Amino acid sequence: MDRFLDQAYAFGLDIGGKVLGALLLWIIGRYLIGLALKLLAASLNRQKLDGTLVRYIGSASGVLLNIILMIAVLSVFGVETTTFAGLLAAAGVAIGMAWSGLLSNFAAGVFMIVLRPFKVGDYVIAGDMEGTVLEIGLFVTTINTPDSVRTFMGNNKVFSSTIKNFSANPFRRVEGTAQLAHGVDPDEAKAALLANLANIPNIVESPKPEVFISGFTLAGPVLTVRSFCHTQYYWDVFFAQNKVIATTFAAKGYPVPENHLHLSGVSQAA
Repeated sequence: MDRFLDQAYAFGLDIGGKVLGALLLWIIGRYLIGLALKLLAASLNRQKLDGTLVRYIGSASGVLLNIILMIAVLSVFGVETTTFAGLLAAAGVAIGMAWSGLLSNFAAGVFMIVLRPFKVGDYVIAGDMEGTVLEIGLFVTTINTPDSVRTFMGNNKVFSSTIKNFSANPFRRVEGTAQLAHGVDPDEAKAALLANLANIPNIVESPKPEVFISGFTLAGPVLTVRSFCHTQYYWDVFFAQNKVIATTFAAKGYPVPENHLHLSGVSQAA
C-alpha cells in the first residue's frame, strides 16, 4: 500500500507539474503572441502598407503562431512533435476533404488580396451585401452595412459574385426626378434648379450638375436632376438635392402637378 501511495504521489506531482507548466507556457505564449502581432502591425504601418494587406498578414501570422504554441504546450506533456505533425497533416487532409468550402474561401481571399477589386474602407456591393469593408480575412470578409450591422461573408461568395466598388472612382452620380405641372416653362425650371444645385455642399466642380427633360406624364413634363459627389457624401447630397427641388419650385410658385384626363362618351338615341 505504501508503495502504491508513493507511486500515486509521484504520478500526481508529475502530472500537476506538467499541467502547471503547460498553463504557464500558454499564458506567457499568448501574451508574447499578442505583443509580437502588435509589433508586426506597427512595423507594417510604418512602411505605409495598405490596411488590407496589414490585416491579412496579421491574421495569417496569428494563426501560425498559435499553432506553434499549441505544439509547444503538447510537448510539455511528452507528445512528440513529429508525431503531432503527422497527426496534424492527416487531420488537415481529412478536414480539407470535408471542408472544401473553407479552402475555397482561403483561396478566394488570396486572390482578392492580389487582384484588389476593393480594399478596406471602400463602399461596395458584393455577395448580395452592401456596405463599407472593414476587413478581408483569411476566410471571411467583414462589411458594415448602412444600418450599422456587421456582416461576415465567405470570401468565395464575395469573389464569385459581381462586385460593385463605389469608392474606386473619384465621384458618383446622384440622380433624382422632378415633376412639373402643365403650363410650367421647363427651361425656366431648369435654369432655376441649376443655379441652386451649384450651392449644395460636397458636390464636385466637374462634371457640373445636369437637368434635362426625360419624359412626360399626364401631370406634365418630368425633369431628371443629376449632381456628382464622392461616394462618402452620396446620401447627404441626395437629400440636399431633393430639398433644392422642393424649395426652388415653391419659391417659383409652381402649381402642384395634377393628372389631366379627357373623357368622352357616346350618347345613345332614345
